[in-house]
Amino acid sequence: MPSAKTPPGPPYARGAMAFVLAGGRGSRLMELTDRRAKPAVYFGGKARIIDFTLSNALNSGIRRIGVATQYKAHSLIRHLQRGWNFFRTDLNESFDLLPASQRVSEDAWYLGTADAVYQNIDIVEDYSVRHIIVLAGDHIYKMDYEQMLAQHVESGADVTVGCLEAPRSEASAFGVMHIDETDRIIDFLEKPADPPSMPGKADISLVSMGIYVFDTEFLFDLLRKDAEDPNSAHDFGKDIIPDIVKNGKAVAHHFSRSCVRSASEKEPYWRDVGTVDAYFEANIDLTDFVPALDLYDQNWPISTYAEITPPAKFIHDEDGRRGSAVSSLVSGGCIVSGAAVRESLLFTGVRVNSFSAVERAVVMPYACVGRSARLKNVVIDRGVTIPEKLVVGEDPELDAKRFRRTEKGVCLITQAMIDRL
Repeated sequence: MPSAKTPPGPPYARGAMAFVLAGGRGSRLMELTDRRAKPAVYFGGKARIIDFTLSNALNSGIRRIGVATQYKAHSLIRHLQRGWNFFRTDLNESFDLLPASQRVSEDAWYLGTADAVYQNIDIVEDYSVRHIIVLAGDHIYKMDYEQMLAQHVESGADVTVGCLEAPRSEASAFGVMHIDETDRIIDFLEKPADPPSMPGKADISLVSMGIYVFDTEFLFDLLRKDAEDPNSAHDFGKDIIPDIVKNGKAVAHHFSRSCVRSASEKEPYWRDVGTVDAYFEANIDLTDFVPALDLYDQNWPISTYAEITPPAKFIHDEDGRRGSAVSSLVSGGCIVSGAAVRESLLFTGVRVNSFSAVERAVVMPYACVGRSARLKNVVIDRGVTIPEKLVVGEDPELDAKRFRRTEKGVCLITQAMIDRL
């Protein structure tokens, strides 16, 4: 503890703005993003993916947030309007929705991640913030951005890049970097086909989290120059960061330094839930006795839009028809009527009817499972009605003909698929 004479650390977060990039489709999530952007996909029994990034900003002390949207943004915008409308302008707080709206020219939507910030420079300038932290809105993690902001100021960096260690086999989906002994980035490759490994760790690469801290004026000058370059992709990973690595000072911030963990979380937790398999596994992992991600940590709550619903209900108590849920997350408004639920997540308002069995399932809001259905290793989209006696997860060939079946045997079920049966 600091002595009474020691002043507290400077609250860099209060002078920063979080700019969240939430316009991506996330095409590898297949039909889950047919009607919604990836950041709006449901996660964890109650939240949306973007809630983790926004909660990190809020819990870190950042009170100015902008969210740039583009692809099929209605579901996301509606969620943000309902769940994140509590910021107060009289306390120098703000929450701006920044949809692509042809503000620069009539034919220019957001051309890239850097362009999304560039097109909103005039809005951000009105807030006179000292730092901008650029965030991706489609990852699951808990992180104190104040620690990263402090490192940025103390190191005198032009940009500070959040990074973590990842298996080399998966690193081609990210920006990959080399650093020296002072954490200065000396090379940066955006999504290389053959990712380089870390020194002494042949199977590990150091990858970008898509989190960047800039001094505001420095960033705006850079973005204005980039906007005039006809050969630029107007992207942070492809253009902005490599340019700073070459001509300025780019410093790496290791996620392990600022990740937020409760007493039960043994390792730093970060997930890109960009595929159906990764999305399914990250959700199902939450049903573990001691999950790798602690959603019950009151010191770092994950905020979201909370619908007004009655409590979950479990009814019928006889052999073969007993409403029960074991190792599962069950949200408000759910009714488990004479059915067995195991290792599953039931989002708001789900109904599971008598004699059915649901195991290792991610069931999104207001879906209904008919009587005597047997479902295993499934992701069920919002509002889907599962017919009586439907069996999924026992016949791989039949499942693949009717539903979206992944390499790991997870079946994604939408209403359109059900209607074709």
